[in-house]
Amino acid sequence: MLKAERSTSNYRYYSSDSIERLREIEEMKANGMSLQDIKYSFEKEHQYEEIDIHEIRLHMQTLQSEVTTLLEQMKQQEQSTQNSIKNKVSTESAALMQSLLLLIT
Repeated sequence: MLKAERSTSNYRYYSSDSIERLREIEEMKANGMSLQDIKYSFEKEHQYEEIDIHEIRLHMQTLQSEVTTLLEQMKQQEQSTQNSIKNKVSTESAALMQSLLLLIT
């Protein structure tokens, strides 16, 4: 069931995501799918999204471990070596690493 906001005059207001979902349902119905099959299709899609999120979390944990190891190794290097490594990292790579650190902490 799609969620809708109600106006003071009791009209339903649907989000753009809900409208898109309604369009998908209408298209599936037009292609001969039963409502039960449509429901199953959306449930299956939701299942895949949950699996993807779980896989992303596992990858993020692996990245966190790798980043921690790299940071420890960097601290053990001489200052000149640290500066050389920092200079080789592009601005985009540094921004990406900072973003990843924010996500995994």
